[in-house]
Amino acid sequence: MNCDMTNTTITLDGVSCVLPDGSPLFSDLSETLDHRRTGLVGRNGVGKSRLARILAGLDAPSQGRCLRSGQVLYLAQRTDWHDQPSVAALAGLQPALEALARIEAGSCDARDFERLADRWDLRQRLQAQLELAGLGHLRADTPGHALSGGEAMRVALAGALLSGADHLVLDEPSNHLDRESRQALAAQLQRWPGGLVVVSHDRSLLQGMERIVELSPQGLRSYGGGYAFYADAKAREMASAVQLLEQRKLERRRETQQLREQHERQQRREARGRRQGQEANQARILLDRQKERSEASAGRLRRQHADTREALDQRVREAARQIDLQAGIRMQAPPPAGAPCDVVALLDDVLLPFSLSTGPRLNLSLYGGQRLAVTGPNGCGKTRLLDVLSGRLAPQAGEVRRMQACAYLDQRLSLLQPGRTVMEQLQDACPGTPVDVLRTRLAWLGLAARQVEQPAGRLSGGEQLKAALACALHAEPPAPLLLLDEPCNHLDLPSLQALEAMLRGYQGTLVVVSHDEDFLQAIGLTDRLVWSPQGWRMESA
Repeated sequence: MNCDMTNTTITLDGVSCVLPDGSPLFSDLSETLDHRRTGLVGRNGVGKSRLARILAGLDAPSQGRCLRSGQVLYLAQRTDWHDQPSVAALAGLQPALEALARIEAGSCDARDFERLADRWDLRQRLQAQLELAGLGHLRADTPGHALSGGEAMRVALAGALLSGADHLVLDEPSNHLDRESRQALAAQLQRWPGGLVVVSHDRSLLQGMERIVELSPQGLRSYGGGYAFYADAKAREMASAVQLLEQRKLERRRETQQLREQHERQQRREARGRRQGQEANQARILLDRQKERSEASAGRLRRQHADTREALDQRVREAARQIDLQAGIRMQAPPPAGAPCDVVALLDDVLLPFSLSTGPRLNLSLYGGQRLAVTGPNGCGKTRLLDVLSGRLAPQAGEVRRMQACAYLDQRLSLLQPGRTVMEQLQDACPGTPVDVLRTRLAWLGLAARQVEQPAGRLSGGEQLKAALACALHAEPPAPLLLLDEPCNHLDLPSLQALEAMLRGYQGTLVVVSHDEDFLQAIGLTDRLVWSPQGWRMESA
């Protein structure tokens, strides 16, 4: 590790990225990222993850260069932890630990000593990091499939903090983490002495950053301070953009009125000239010349007026474009199909599969219009509960009865097939809806025509989540019971605000699993189902 980590930098110099189909993702980015804790934000699909990989040296830019002082480590969004053979492998430390074991067994291979790099206490340091992360029950050889998504992310982060890197680039590190783990993550990042770039839409995590850098089609823009400062600055920018648009429209109205008056004066002069020429009994040739001069003058004036109107229209369009670039995402949910139902689902003496709970079995009645948050630490069974409610999993014991159909958006976005386009899959979900209506719904979500006509697996995490959400919300007939498992993961900030607004107005029954307390506070809950070591308990929201 660099002995002076405060001097480590990552510098972008005219960096551009072009997609395989030739379309630009971002262009001519220039910025220096220093030791300050930096949050990287932007709309879904704008290229944040690609830029993060360029910062870490994993991808090369199409143009420009990225200069790094010191070692940079990239921690990707984890989706493959089930396939990892061990906690050590997930943490990126298995080669070093295996080298340590061989050295302890008598190996003199120089490659083993190189892999270990004098980290003789690595085994103890890994266990200490696991303890700090609340994962003291895990060992280096614990298999990946035994971990929850939140536990996997914490293990990967523990490995990153032990990597010896000078600069960390973390891509959505708080996804899947429970409240306590998010707090522990924030504390760990506050203690990290090196450079730090965090790609995130987690408002609480962003609040702890020293600056926010926003990636947009216009490039990179830096804002000093954490999320609250950034949100305030964006609100002021939007207000200024709206004011500028109104000013441009007013200017256009005034200028148009002046042009109209000028045109009318010109017409009156031409009419007066024609009358005077006729009354003066001028020669025909003189009248014709006068007419030609008048028509030429009128033609020049018309061209000038047309140019002026086009310039005025362009100024209005440009001002409106600035608002469009900042405008929020729109989400709409159709009213649930069928008659309202007093009881939507019943869980009778249910024992969830793979549950940590040793307390009483779960008895739950979901009523029509209820808005229930399921909360608890990673691994307690929240996702299993939704799996059981949806019918994907059978309970280990007890009975589940569901009186109405449900739509289920799970963490792994199982509604989407990676090899098929978003439009194809939305058409399957909504066979009776015209294509133009479906395109409009996707456009409201920020999914352009180029994106919806390519395989879903090529989209960013946030774009995939929006596509899956569209398939869940707009499936025909609309489901009266909506199950959402960590719907905030991957969503950009404008989309998250749109989701909150939509769910506040949702007329069906809602069951949501989320570790984002800001999100839960915003959607108008009626109740909370809270896990404890003694079992599940219902609380009024």
